[in-house]
Amino acid sequence: MKNIQQRKILDRLSAQHSLAAPEWLDLLQAPHTETVQSARRRAVSLREQHYQKKVFIRGLIEFTNHCRKNCFYCGIRHDLPLERYRLTEKEILACCDTGYQLGFRTFVMQGGEDPAFSADQLAQIIGKIKEAHPDCAITLSFGEHSKESYRLWKAAGADRYLLRHETANAAHYAKLHPAGDTLVRRQQCLWNLKELGYQVGTGFMVGSPWQTPATLVEDFLFLQELQPEMVGIGPFIPHHATKFADFPAGSPEETLYLLSLIRLLLPSVLLPATTALSTIDASGQEKGMLSGCNVIMPNLSPLSLRKKYLLYDNKAFTGDEASESLRHIREKMRRIGYEIVVDRGDFHKETEQVQEKR
Repeated sequence: MKNIQQRKILDRLSAQHSLAAPEWLDLLQAPHTETVQSARRRAVSLREQHYQKKVFIRGLIEFTNHCRKNCFYCGIRHDLPLERYRLTEKEILACCDTGYQLGFRTFVMQGGEDPAFSADQLAQIIGKIKEAHPDCAITLSFGEHSKESYRLWKAAGADRYLLRHETANAAHYAKLHPAGDTLVRRQQCLWNLKELGYQVGTGFMVGSPWQTPATLVEDFLFLQELQPEMVGIGPFIPHHATKFADFPAGSPEETLYLLSLIRLLLPSVLLPATTALSTIDASGQEKGMLSGCNVIMPNLSPLSLRKKYLLYDNKAFTGDEASESLRHIREKMRRIGYEIVVDRGDFHKETEQVQEKR
C-alpha cells in the first residue's frame, strides 16, 4: 500500500512540480525501494528533456579559508587553529586563465566570509575577470552580506550566487550555528539576491545532526517557494575538530534520492553532483548524473592550497592538476553516456525552452 501511495504522490510531483507538506512527508519518511527507483528514472528523463546528456563544468576557486563565522559543523570556522591563506587578485585571475584554456566558461569564487576582502575589492576582481573573459559566467559563494554589497557585485559582473540555507527549520538552524546567526537572515539574503537578478543557488546537508524527515519537508517547501536556479546538496561529513566530530555521516543513498526529488520539483534546475557526495562514495559523480544531476565543479585552486580548504574530513582530493582532473571526469562521464560541454551552462526556464523549440 505504501508503494502505491508514494507512486501516486510521485505522479503528482512529476505533473505539477509541487506538493503539500503531508505529501512531502510521505515521500521522505521511509521511502519504498520502488519509490526511490521510480524517482530516479523520472529525474533522469526530465533532466534529459531539458539538458539532454550535457554535463556543465564549473571551475571552483577557493580564494580564502579565512572566515568570521563559527558554524559548528565547518572545518574553516573562525575559532579553529588553521593555516590560513588568501589568494591575491593576480592568483585568482591566473586560475581563471588556466580554466578558460581548459574549456571552463563558469568560474565559482568560493570562500569563507573573509572581512579582508572588502565589497569594493571583490567588485574590482569580478570586473577584471569579466574584462578578461566576457563570455564567462561568474558565480560567488561568499556567505551573508548586505543587499548593497550584493548589488555592487552584480553591477561588477557577477551572474550567480550560491548560499546554502542548510536547514529551513529555525530550531534546527540554531543547533548548527552559534547565537546571532539566524535562519531569518540567511533566507532574507537569498530573497535579496533573487530581487537583484542573480541566478540563485541554495541547498542543505543531508543527514546533518538532528535532521529529521519533518525538517526535510521544510527544506523542500522552502525550495518550492524560493524557486532557485541552482540547488547544492551533499551528505553531512563530520570534521574532527568540530563539536560534531562524533556524529555519523549522511547517507549517499538518501542524498541521491533527494537529488532526484529536487529534479522533479525544479525541472530546469542546475544540480551539481557535489564534492561531498564524491568524498563519501567514489562513484558519486556518476551516480549523481544517474539521479538527475547535470553539473560538476572541478577545482581550479592552486594544488598547494587545496588541502587547507577542508570543510569536512577526508575531502575528495586527487592531487591532480586541473587538466588531469578534467580528463578523468570526461572519461567517467563518457562511460555512462554523458558529455562534458564547453558552455556557461545557464539556467533556462521551461517557457524559454518551449519558445526555442517553436
